[in-house]
Amino acid sequence: MSSKKPLEGIKVLELGNLVAAPFAGKLFAEFGAEVIKVEEPKNGDPLRSWRVMHEDTSVWWYVQSRNKKSITVNLRESEGQDIVRDLVGKVDVVLENFKPGTLERWGLGYEDLKEINKSIIMTRISGYGQTGPYKEKAGFGSVAEAIGGLRYLTGYPDLPPVRVGIALGDLIAGLYAVIGTLMSLRARDNHPLKNGQLVDVALYESVFSLLEGILPEYDLTGVVRERTGSTLPGIAPSNTYMCKDGKHIVIGGNGDKIFQRLMKAIGREDIATNTLYSTNQGRADNVEFIDGAIEEWTRQLPLKEVQHILDNASVPVGPIYGIKEIIEDEQYIARDMLQKIEIQNGAQVLMPGIVPKLSETPGKIEWSGPKLGEHNEEIYTKFLNMSVEEFKTFKEKGVI
Repeated sequence: MSSKKPLEGIKVLELGNLVAAPFAGKLFAEFGAEVIKVEEPKNGDPLRSWRVMHEDTSVWWYVQSRNKKSITVNLRESEGQDIVRDLVGKVDVVLENFKPGTLERWGLGYEDLKEINKSIIMTRISGYGQTGPYKEKAGFGSVAEAIGGLRYLTGYPDLPPVRVGIALGDLIAGLYAVIGTLMSLRARDNHPLKNGQLVDVALYESVFSLLEGILPEYDLTGVVRERTGSTLPGIAPSNTYMCKDGKHIVIGGNGDKIFQRLMKAIGREDIATNTLYSTNQGRADNVEFIDGAIEEWTRQLPLKEVQHILDNASVPVGPIYGIKEIIEDEQYIARDMLQKIEIQNGAQVLMPGIVPKLSETPGKIEWSGPKLGEHNEEIYTKFLNMSVEEFKTFKEKGVI
């Protein structure tokens, strides 16, 4: 195993706030990139005050900003904009999620930055992308989930669409930002002049990209996929079932061989051997009958016994975990997905581990989210070679 992380040597300037761009920045930082997060001098990233707080800082902040270096810059001041330009000349990637046009007004758009550093990769995340008639509309992950087609599918048909209880649209866009940036770094390395490029990630497109075959299904057949609650349309059986102890379990028996094993495990060899149900299409056409047979069995047994029987039959099965169940699960523990990390004032808190696992150059949590401007002196006086007098002056003027 190498002690060097895969992104060591890559420098990322993170200009984004809240979720999408900072989530991408977190992933870069976990795998060795030096991520310099720029924050507004007075209050910093609004995420610092979101959701559950530990003393005066959001617990989410400590996770989202781990391994990053925090500096403060007033981007609305010309001197602050000059500082960003100086930083751009020394980094590989600029990561941002401002409303399109904002950075251009400050002289920090892609055309401006590539004049400073032709090798720069500028990764931009916005609601609707940098082009098109919606580009200047305010964008948020929740709206992207709606216009991207995901909310239409979420919930039960007789109830209004619901949301997943996390910032799913933002997080998906953050993943695409990482993918696009890594591809661009690869392309830059292979370019004879080492030219960079612009990575344009739209929240609504990131969500839309997950909709499987919904578009061609509609185009070819006119079928509109609707909300179906806990089932997956056209895939059977795959559902949530009630157990004797009132708990719910998820069973996926939609592979042909898996289905046969499932039916034999629940004592329904008659269904397992019936050619009517030997293919997915036949099962999908009779899904209510099959689901009824499965739940008739699960209701006779407590969840753990249902899981034990189906695990032994090699049928995909699992309970529905809340966070209390997750932190007690042996698989999460064995895979180092529950890591105790020190945060402000020496407190220890569990954080999600690193994804994905790399055998030779794994990522690592080095430290939790930093204090506001914690790395100002290091970045300004050592990285930018700013004099002590200039550093002090900028601080007094509120530029940093």
